[in-house]
Amino acid sequence: MNAIELSVFASRMAAVCDEMGAVLKCSAFSPNIKDRLDFSCALFDADGQLAAQAAHIPVHLGSMAYAMADIVSGIEWREGDMLVVNDPYLGGTHLPDVTVIAPVWHAGHLIGFAANRAHHANIGATSPGSMPISRRLEEEGEVIAPTHIVRAGKVVEPVLARLCGTDTQSTHTIQARGDFAAQISACRLGCERLADQVAAMGLEEYRAALAELNDYAERLAREALRVIPAGCYKFCDYMDDDGLGHQDIAINVVLTVANGQLEADFNGTSEQVAGNINCPLAVAAAAVFYALRCLMPEQTPACAGTFRPIRLKARQGSLVNARRPAAVAAGNVETSTRMVDAVLGALAQALPETIPAASSGSMNNVAMGAEASAHQPRWDYYETNGGGMGAGKSGGGWSAVQTHMTNTLNTPIESLETHYPLRIRRYQIRRGSGGAGARPGGDGLLREYEFLAPAQVTLLTERRVHQPWGLAGGEPGAAGENCLNGKPLPAKVALKVSRGDCLSLATAGGGGWGDLALRGGEVSQD
Repeated sequence: MNAIELSVFASRMAAVCDEMGAVLKCSAFSPNIKDRLDFSCALFDADGQLAAQAAHIPVHLGSMAYAMADIVSGIEWREGDMLVVNDPYLGGTHLPDVTVIAPVWHAGHLIGFAANRAHHANIGATSPGSMPISRRLEEEGEVIAPTHIVRAGKVVEPVLARLCGTDTQSTHTIQARGDFAAQISACRLGCERLADQVAAMGLEEYRAALAELNDYAERLAREALRVIPAGCYKFCDYMDDDGLGHQDIAINVVLTVANGQLEADFNGTSEQVAGNINCPLAVAAAAVFYALRCLMPEQTPACAGTFRPIRLKARQGSLVNARRPAAVAAGNVETSTRMVDAVLGALAQALPETIPAASSGSMNNVAMGAEASAHQPRWDYYETNGGGMGAGKSGGGWSAVQTHMTNTLNTPIESLETHYPLRIRRYQIRRGSGGAGARPGGDGLLREYEFLAPAQVTLLTERRVHQPWGLAGGEPGAAGENCLNGKPLPAKVALKVSRGDCLSLATAGGGGWGDLALRGGEVSQD
């Protein structure tokens, strides 16, 4: 294929993923998917290697790219079948992120897979929002091993009933069935579009084009890694705590770079902990893939070839390669973000004028809800909150945005207040929380929830102790704060609230870049 043909092929593959995402967004029932866009879509080849993905959630896509081959290899696939899975130790992230996988066929040949992953706020945990302060995986909800949710084109009702419940009048069942229907529909569309493309090209031509795409992506990735001076770069960052008494939990990384290849070694990282900030290896891979993908040209295809020059080492039983049944609910959202900080901190030693300071370093997770009562049905809600982006040489950090491992939006206040017994009292930028520097870090945000009915709440937050670091003389961003009715709360806590209580989150700012004394001088004119 010439350059134009290859570019068109890559765009067509990515467009299928984009259209899958549009179907999922427009068909889903829950605010987590239709408003926050907490989902991802991708295509894979017949061996489970990544063929294309949309620009959705990095932690979803990187983990699927790393683990899909293992998921699909042990299944006897038939036309019209679909699998559902969420097991973090079988390629998932955490239990609320549920993946639906569909095989794609052409003339009786298995040619690939369409898959999507979406966040379900109720996956069966004892606490609303299914993000508890947990000690074991089973406490976090329903663990779904690879299971057929569609057989020969027909939904397997007993499986759907197990996942969604049988009370067709309950809000949970209605939303869950709608969300699974949206995921199934998105996969069906992906299968149709990819099959149409293969039919138009011819099977052998498609396979050859995909091989060329992977080779091209590998060349771009190796060229980007060759920009990093050969050597060994080390960095250590810390998790505040695990919610169960363990504090200052180290994440150590050693990056070894040579000849267009990079190895990320996390063997010096702390052991897995009692709390839920442990990571399965697929999530660790996603963090490394994301950080290095940021160094590559924008036109680099999102396929398996991109990751061929990257190697990952992590000791089993460590925080970033935990053993079953360690709890992992917050590893996907919090520890993955700190792993990105550690990788970028190491890269900053090699590329000091390319890498930005640390961003807010937390998805600032809030899970809440209540059991059904005489006055209201059961409700579950989960959201993440943005913070300050770290500054770099070329500009200051953005304020009040999600960074790194998530691209989710905020839930519009109108949607939140329509669906749940909540009122947002305050939602604003947290002025002055970004780190000072020649380029100041972005500010965090302030969000205050008033509860209109009793509820249970779980907070899973970070950077409440260890501030986001600055670079090149820049100051760290301000640490975050959690409060209930004006009284401080821990970074990770489960509690009950009453009608009229007010929960406030002040998220961390991003680190500054460059000595403040240079502001207005040479650096600010760049």
